[in-house]
Amino acid sequence: MNIQELVKHRLEELGHEQRELATAAEVTESYISQLLTGKKSLPAPSRSDIYEKIEAFLKLPAGELAKLADLQRREELKRKIEESARPLFQEIRELILRKCKPDKTKQFRFIFEKEPFGEIERLITQRLLEVAKGVAREEWKDENWLRVVARLNHKSYGEMRGIVLEFLDTDIFNLSVENFIYFLDPIVESWDINLVTFGMKIVLTPELGRERIKQFEFVEREPEPATDEEPGLREFLQDASLSGDVAQEELAFLKRLRLKDKRPTALYYYRELQNLRDPLHFLAKGSR
Repeated sequence: MNIQELVKHRLEELGHEQRELATAAEVTESYISQLLTGKKSLPAPSRSDIYEKIEAFLKLPAGELAKLADLQRREELKRKIEESARPLFQEIRELILRKCKPDKTKQFRFIFEKEPFGEIERLITQRLLEVAKGVAREEWKDENWLRVVARLNHKSYGEMRGIVLEFLDTDIFNLSVENFIYFLDPIVESWDINLVTFGMKIVLTPELGRERIKQFEFVEREPEPATDEEPGLREFLQDASLSGDVAQEELAFLKRLRLKDKRPTALYYYRELQNLRDPLHFLAKGSR
């Protein structure tokens, strides 16, 4: 049984209407209807609280809908991969070019039209989409942010919640004009790219983006040599009294430590961790 069938069955079993379910999930009745008829894709469980709200309302076991959603989304992704990619709509290309730095618009229009949906157009579109989705992902649980976006797009709060959930699962092969109008247009102020280095600069509008500017650089680096994990580090990580609260950034630092002719112990890694955390060992940011 898929999610749509399960939810419909529980609604009938409990005597509830889709309208009541929509209220509980804080989305519109239209969104729920399209979700249950397959007209809208299932949102990713890791980016949405909608499954938890539906489970609570329909008295389903916690996590059941998330598991079904993961399975159905994997099947949908497999189907998409097997399909051939199609070019972007002409309207979307025009909207993207409108955000381009004015003195380069003509140059990029020529590139886009010479090779429709080629590498350059895909790269630029992908970066713009990543940035807009990043902002939406960070902010969509903020009611004030959602209400601002809803007001800009003349939508209700419930409608905007559903639209955001759908947008977070959009890719460049399924980007719609509505996606651009609702998110990329208000979030992205302008973009520019260096065709030599492929470094890209995206300027965000101050109202909807926390960071004003996003920079993407493409730098060639030598691959780090593959090394086996030090026994002392393994012992350190296995001892919760030594490593119980180690953060990912700290762990990455410890893994890079190498001594040419010595094998560090677990205690060595513990002391290095304490040194790393001691503010007396570091200058304040901006100091010389």
